[in-house]
Amino acid sequence: MTALTLTLTNQKGGTGKTNCAVQLAAAAVRIGRRVLFVDADPQGSGTAALASEGLDEDAPGLANALSNQDPETTLPDVIVPGVWAGLDLVPTTGGGLGIVRDELVVAPLARERRLRDALAPVLERYDLIVIDTGPSLDQLTINALVASDVAVAVSVADYFSSRGLVQLLDTITTVQQHYAPQLTFAGVIVNRYDARTKQAAHWLAQLREAADAQGFAVLEPIVPARTAIADATANGVALHESPRAKDLADLFAQHLETITEGAFK
Repeated sequence: MTALTLTLTNQKGGTGKTNCAVQLAAAAVRIGRRVLFVDADPQGSGTAALASEGLDEDAPGLANALSNQDPETTLPDVIVPGVWAGLDLVPTTGGGLGIVRDELVVAPLARERRLRDALAPVLERYDLIVIDTGPSLDQLTINALVASDVAVAVSVADYFSSRGLVQLLDTITTVQQHYAPQLTFAGVIVNRYDARTKQAAHWLAQLREAADAQGFAVLEPIVPARTAIADATANGVALHESPRAKDLADLFAQHLETITEGAFK
């Protein structure tokens, strides 16, 4: 079996994208799947949460596997154990990935396929590859999309996030047309939803209308605003292991099932 590769993305920061990526990986591990988490965000938050042991700032990671400046290091060389059995991690440490992002901007050939080519040797090892991206539609995010079978946007119910989805959808369409015909857009996870506020309800309704008009899905269930989710992720804890948040574990299991379309049955 070849791994299904999933990218979570949104060019707007503050949507809780890494929290969702980590907890989707946890949901997959929980049902016995072999998961590789690729931290393609220069901030390295996923690495901080998921590395089973502390990594030095100069530890090899994704930057080394993507850079032409380090041709001897391949992606399999930089994989480290994750915090759960069944989880491996391609880490990001230090500032190297930001440098590689700039390198990709000026690369003359095949720059969009660097990550796809780097992942090729490990596709048979895993059932699911989860790629976490930074809050930008830069070359790292383009690389993640080109390498993926499925893309999911993570948004919150506010004006700026809803507006930013238009640009994201345009980018995904461009990637599908020119680089990755296999890529599908599974829809939008609405995260950090506070049902007590009229503003959130208004923008969720607006997002649903936009989804109907443009033909994409708002994925159910909506993820509530619970600090316990972020706290669990920051500590490398799966929701089903967290006394404060285990009632939300099935929520991400449902999202995983929807996004993968039964691929793991």
